[in-house]
Amino acid sequence: MPRSVNSVASRRRKKKVLKQAKGYFGRRKNVYTVAKNAVEKGLQYAYRDRKQKKRNFRSLWIARINAAVRAEGMSYSQFVHKCNEANIELNRKVLADLAMNHPEAFKAVVDKVK
Repeated sequence: MPRSVNSVASRRRKKKVLKQAKGYFGRRKNVYTVAKNAVEKGLQYAYRDRKQKKRNFRSLWIARINAAVRAEGMSYSQFVHKCNEANIELNRKVLADLAMNHPEAFKAVVDKVK
């Protein structure tokens, strides 16, 4: 009896990986075994960097708030501490947006905190 090979499923699997490897350089885009490794690594990076993106944005917001607060003669840590004491529950994303796009509103927040 001849050997039965599920070539339909294996071809579909390979096509799926090669489609994900579209745009890669060299053999990574058209040789299945190389493309499979590249795609797996890319998916690992994607998973890791979805977490890192949150950290990076938080540090960006803190840097922006710090720059805006220092212009008002205060440090970031003092500002956050006084915000907590004054029960101002604006998160860092909103504060950074105010500091960048609405400096007069941010100045009002800083004055209220002082």
